[in-house]
Amino acid sequence: MKIKLGVVYVLVLIVLIAGLQACKQKQVKSVPTDSFNAGRATFVADESFSPIVAQEEYVYRSRYPNADPVFIYKTENQAVNMLLNDSVRLAVLSRTLDTAERNIITRRTLSVEVVPFAVDAITLIVNNASNDTAITVAQLKKELKGQGNGNKTIVFDNPNSSLVRYLKDFSGNKEFKQKNIYALKSNIEVIKYVSEHPDALGIIGFSWINNPEKEYADYVEKVKVVGVRDEGNKQYPNEYFKPSQESLVLKQYPLSRSLYLINCSSKNGLAAGFVTFLASDVGQRIILKSGLLPDSIPPREIILKK
Repeated sequence: MKIKLGVVYVLVLIVLIAGLQACKQKQVKSVPTDSFNAGRATFVADESFSPIVAQEEYVYRSRYPNADPVFIYKTENQAVNMLLNDSVRLAVLSRTLDTAERNIITRRTLSVEVVPFAVDAITLIVNNASNDTAITVAQLKKELKGQGNGNKTIVFDNPNSSLVRYLKDFSGNKEFKQKNIYALKSNIEVIKYVSEHPDALGIIGFSWINNPEKEYADYVEKVKVVGVRDEGNKQYPNEYFKPSQESLVLKQYPLSRSLYLINCSSKNGLAAGFVTFLASDVGQRIILKSGLLPDSIPPREIILKK
């Protein structure tokens, strides 16, 4: 009998230990994988802005070594779909969400936080051998509508990008079916194509041509930026401007777009930590150094010594 009771006690003890272990595993699974500036989380960014996002990520990681933000670069359409499908909860886009998109997210009892962090310039480039160094807004719209002389080959990144959406809205042409207008695969391919074709007009984001990476810096050396005049600008109807922080902040350069962080995490986790960093003085200084216009220009302190 004592032996049988001992066996029962052992069995009961095993069951209790197994139960406690199962409870412990459930508790571990319920613990968030990321906190404000630590842990791991996956975010998505419009591939058009990979240069500036990569710079921000690099500095963020150096300041917070326990943080591991994983960025996936997609077209704008793909990035928005990932957000709506709950594959990610932070996206870097050049537009906000519309009412229908917001409703999809809020139906999951999640909030939508939109934080503007920079202004990008849509940049026109031509081959160094080209004599076309200036264009008006009206002329550009005609070219995009197929009403120009057709002598220029117009190239931009892939057809699902935010840049193409911008150009369609800008020109009023919802379909680029003209024979002289082509969508390539990336901003780098656009720069390369223009560097090799004197009759080409390339349209890219400014961050790709300002402080380029080594892999395509040689192509950048073979192109130049086109000045743009906006006849509808009451202050500067007769002047041509190239993209710069000065021309953006003074609203002289007519082709610009705002960049946003769309945070749907609804918690004080890594997404909130990265958003806070990018909107901070350090994050905005990185934007300033990149050549884009920060949403809030960091103050410059001058110390006067007697």
